[in-house]
Amino acid sequence: MTWTPPSAERLYRVIDTTWPAAGYGQSGPFTLRRGAGGGQRVSAASLHRPDFSEADIDAAEKAMRDMGQPLLFMIREGDDALDAALAARGYFVKDPVVLFAAPSATLAAHDPQGLVAIDAPEPLAVMAEIWEQGGIGEGRLDVMRRAPDPRACFLGRIEDQPAGVAFVGCDGDIAMLHALEIRPEMRRKGLAGQMLGAAGAWASRHGADTFTLVVTQANDAACALYRKRAMVEAGRYHYRKKEPT
Repeated sequence: MTWTPPSAERLYRVIDTTWPAAGYGQSGPFTLRRGAGGGQRVSAASLHRPDFSEADIDAAEKAMRDMGQPLLFMIREGDDALDAALAARGYFVKDPVVLFAAPSATLAAHDPQGLVAIDAPEPLAVMAEIWEQGGIGEGRLDVMRRAPDPRACFLGRIEDQPAGVAFVGCDGDIAMLHALEIRPEMRRKGLAGQMLGAAGAWASRHGADTFTLVVTQANDAACALYRKRAMVEAGRYHYRKKEPT
């Protein structure tokens, strides 16, 4: 059976499942997310239907202020009208993102089979330390803990030293990688690719035949690695943010 990449719309749902917000709400045509320190992905508002008005944006902005969150919208494929409306309100573009996908088995071909990476259902102390060094704090670890099973936190090692971490969650037959972080002094030694292989093998074992991830367009090194592993672009999104006045 020929593998085909999932649609961007499907992957937006995978993001919400595998990297869940602390809470969800609605304001007219917008889905609101309560981030609780978990970062942009779990704090941004997004359209759940295409029709909106300026009054709808006003209401969504008020709701975000009431939650104590920044004015932040996720702009997905097809949201051109919203993108233009927010630009006219002074919102700036932040962190354009690429969605990558590949068959899990393709990545699993590079699995070091336990020699480099181990996995655990919850973040271990040594994992939390590496994530914290990379700016991934307790709020994001809470996101990992909220994610439904199956899920796994990965610890990668080089020269018998803890060197990298990653998190993977599943939404049915699609797995998604989040929070891949390699200690700066351990980079460019092949660990990220090996951890990707271990994560792909884990996904296959848990019934996810498609493996996906999100990465900022500006991260040239990561994008190059994913393309080298035969991952293909399956969609994009970016944020629009407005600074408080």
